[in-house]
Amino acid sequence: MLQSYFKANNIEAGCDEAGRGCLAGPVVAAAVILPENYTHPLLNDSKKLTEKQRYKLRVEIEKDAIDFAVGIVDNHTIDEINILKSSIKAMHIALDELKIIPEHIIIDGNRFYKFKNIPHQCIVKGDSKYLSIAAASVLAKTYRDDLMNDLNKTYPEYNWKQNKGYPTKEHRKAIREFGTTPYHRMTFRLLDEQLSLDF
Repeated sequence: MLQSYFKANNIEAGCDEAGRGCLAGPVVAAAVILPENYTHPLLNDSKKLTEKQRYKLRVEIEKDAIDFAVGIVDNHTIDEINILKSSIKAMHIALDELKIIPEHIIIDGNRFYKFKNIPHQCIVKGDSKYLSIAAASVLAKTYRDDLMNDLNKTYPEYNWKQNKGYPTKEHRKAIREFGTTPYHRMTFRLLDEQLSLDF
């Protein structure tokens, strides 16, 4: 059973991101403030849910949340500043978009840069421990999937509708065959053979 909050009697925002390990597309983060004693029988880490469950939950999260926001950092910025900084930047953008200023922030993972002097807590596997982080993981994942589904219409040969830009064999085969797009992350290892070539 996921917990409702880390710090009681605080307006607490949960943050998570999606798309960190992808070869193409942006990294997307979400920040969610839920009612303090919120419960939901289905809400969990987005990776443990089906696509249908995630989209159903997104509607409910957006209806039930006190506030929520999404932040997006594109692949060019990822190449410029690296994926860790880009993931945190996306979370900061989401937090900045909240209409309600949180008093405490909980983040999935073990790295974060302070946001506006608001106290925060990094929690490894937080998306399977706290409801607000799980809610953020669902929003980040579904919003990112929507973006990749749209890009798939322009670049169908990479099948982003299915792999969402992750490094599947099929995706790497398409890169080998068709080259890269303006949405590929050029600082990532796009092809398996790059491992033996970069020396």
